[in-house]
Amino acid sequence: MSLKKSFREWRRYRETVTMLSRMSDHELRDIGVQRGEIVSVARHGLG
Repeated sequence: MSLKKSFREWRRYRETVTMLSRMSDHELRDIGVQRGEIVSVARHGLG
């Protein structure tokens, strides 16, 4: 994997973690995510 692609994927991961972390528990529940799953969801996607 190229360095450029690795960086893009890492940046997307961090943006996803940040976005989900800023959501309320109610908003997370609406999309089917628990707060403790944020890292896993960011790493692997919703499905």
